[in-house]
Amino acid sequence: MAAKSSTMPGKKSIFVAYFMWLFTGIFGGHHFYLRRDRHAFVWWTTLGGFIVGWLGEIFRIPRYVREANDDPQYVEELARRVIQNKKPPFSMNRFTGMLMVGYSWAQMTMFAIPPDSFWGINLRYLNLLIPVALGLDKARRQVVKGNKDKAKTEISVCDMDDSKAKPEGVWTVGNIGNEEGSLKWPLLGAFAAYPIRYYVFDDSIWFTIMLLASACAFDSYSKRWRRTPKKKTHNVKRVSILATCACIYLSLWCSYLYFHGTITDSEGDEVPIYEALHHFFTSPWWLDVKQCIAETYQYAQHHGWYEVWKQIIDLSDPHGEQNAYRGIFPAACACELGPYERLKAVLGVNRDSSQSEITSVWRKLSRENHPDKVKDEAERRAAQERFMEIQQAYEILSNSKHRRNRRNKKDNSDEINI
Repeated sequence: MAAKSSTMPGKKSIFVAYFMWLFTGIFGGHHFYLRRDRHAFVWWTTLGGFIVGWLGEIFRIPRYVREANDDPQYVEELARRVIQNKKPPFSMNRFTGMLMVGYSWAQMTMFAIPPDSFWGINLRYLNLLIPVALGLDKARRQVVKGNKDKAKTEISVCDMDDSKAKPEGVWTVGNIGNEEGSLKWPLLGAFAAYPIRYYVFDDSIWFTIMLLASACAFDSYSKRWRRTPKKKTHNVKRVSILATCACIYLSLWCSYLYFHGTITDSEGDEVPIYEALHHFFTSPWWLDVKQCIAETYQYAQHHGWYEVWKQIIDLSDPHGEQNAYRGIFPAACACELGPYERLKAVLGVNRDSSQSEITSVWRKLSRENHPDKVKDEAERRAAQERFMEIQQAYEILSNSKHRRNRRNKKDNSDEINI
């Protein structure tokens, strides 16, 4: 019994709720804190109810906190409202928000459907899911706004834990908070108005008619008070469910951008994103990268991933040795500085040159590029910069040689001890 009670959340703080409302409010962070997960998800998908809903909550946070804490005074007030009203009363704020969110989600579902055949399959029949998405959004908004009027949001925690990730989630989402209703009526209203799209080709008109039909059906025939509260769920389960819902919503955005998005090339021509991606994955650059990844994987299979990591560290030049060679040996062009063998062909030195050879080259270049030999002020400044580069490069290479010598001495001493 004690273990069970330890997993239950404690009392919620008004200060923390306002803090999260201010900094994470448009993403629903304060609602997640108050265990209003569906409300949080709606705010995340609509950026705080199109900002307007987020701003309007500034005076409702104390009531949300009382709901989350099961405040006795609030519970008594809710019971009195349930007795006075046989059915939850109509709320214009809730109804308007329901239409706005439903319109947004239904539009997103429609745009996510490929307009043309995809892999030879015509997916236009998926447009029949638009009324389902619409009904889901309306019911979800019903929850959000339902908590604004006469709601006990202790029940509006993440109730998506049952079979609620299915299409039947329309009915479930419409049953959070202090209100509940059946799935049948909002779906019947949406599907009854859906054929209008074949006679009215303006999306804004037939979408609005379908929204009104579904919302009115739910509000008139399906809505009723919730009598029994839902059980609270563990935070891990809440996060996993919200993450799943977020992935589904983001997949709609990805589908919309993939099939309907365009990019503009350097000549000002618009190219569909799906065509650009197809050409990208067949481009020489990507094929080279793919080949490089395959070779790296094969190398790791034979030598181990630690050797791959060592190669990455060496190529990143953490001590600046490769750049130092560029500073000391300016006669070598950029293309000659890649392999150190080319440095030897150009100047007779390479990375394995001794300290005395590097010192000799450094002294020679220091004399040739000394600023005192230049009379012109502009040329003297350039010579001074060049002189400083040579000094810095010499210092880096000298330190590198000293480190290498210390490692060699240490390895030799270890062998002798063995």
